[in-house]
Amino acid sequence: MSIIIITGSCGLVGSEATEFFSSKGFDVVGIDNNQRKKLFGKQGDTNWIKKNLKKRYKNYLHFDCDIRNRNSLEKIFKKYKKNIFSIIHCAAQPSHDWAYNNPRLDFEINSLSTLNLLELTKKYCPNSKFIFMSTNKVYGDSPNYLKSKEFKYRYDLNKNHMYYKGINENLSLDKSVHSLFGVSKTYADLIVQEYGKNFGLKTVCFRAGCITGPAHSSAKLHGFLSFLVKNITINKEYNIIGYSGKQVRDNIHSKDLINCFWEYLKKPTSGEVYNIGGGRFSNCSILEAINIVRNLTDINIKITVMKKPRVGDHKWYISNCSKFKKDFPKWKQFYNTKKIIEELVDYSKN
Repeated sequence: MSIIIITGSCGLVGSEATEFFSSKGFDVVGIDNNQRKKLFGKQGDTNWIKKNLKKRYKNYLHFDCDIRNRNSLEKIFKKYKKNIFSIIHCAAQPSHDWAYNNPRLDFEINSLSTLNLLELTKKYCPNSKFIFMSTNKVYGDSPNYLKSKEFKYRYDLNKNHMYYKGINENLSLDKSVHSLFGVSKTYADLIVQEYGKNFGLKTVCFRAGCITGPAHSSAKLHGFLSFLVKNITINKEYNIIGYSGKQVRDNIHSKDLINCFWEYLKKPTSGEVYNIGGGRFSNCSILEAINIVRNLTDINIKITVMKKPRVGDHKWYISNCSKFKKDFPKWKQFYNTKKIIEELVDYSKN
């Protein structure tokens, strides 16, 4: 069992996973049809990543396959069958705004495609490990009712608040307003869990906060931190959407996230779910991120502010990773927000 199938293999998480597992000697089968370019235009184009991966790794095999097409996917699963060690499902339609105007296609990409992959896993390689890249948006806007306090540059909770160290997996998915993107990912999240619990597949959902890194083909509608740095260093401007820029995000580097995958694969379970992100170790508000970039570059930044936030957007969100750390104590984080932004700024200069 030496094959790892990675969907969205040319995206941020998928390409990081491809590099990691290719370097460890696995044969990586990448599935990516560059849908990001169709969704977000030239900025979302991941073709440059595909070229780099094919050039650098002889054990990387690429398929320009649409994950909505079950017949195309089945040919891949049927070819490798029980040699498939793991399926790492990173492909997604990731934008709130895009989903709002295209709900059917959003559902097909995020929900139906996940069901396709689970069915094929059950049929051809039931002993493999299925890793699903979920999102904190499954919680809808519930985090906005945690009575955060407004400070000069951010919203935050009191230190004695039960969620001060971050939001754990016990927060309800119900009785909240979701973005349509959040809904399609919630379906996928739940069906991944239930294929573990109902059929015994080794499945796990990672509900991530903001994932980032230099390999991100970020665009206006997706990729908060990477796009912020790119837009400031290139265009010297940034448009804040809602909450006066004081909304807080936790930021996990794609390398730290892939190490979560590796720890899970060494000790897999069925139907598990973990909140994963930067936590208290790595988080910032938009204003704080702008200030870090300003201090690193001395750029005079033009800031515009839109008062109305996006539907279901979080005013404050920090992940509590305690459950994962308890189950996998060898996992460590290496990138805090400042280190992440420093890397993004350096990368933008090249």
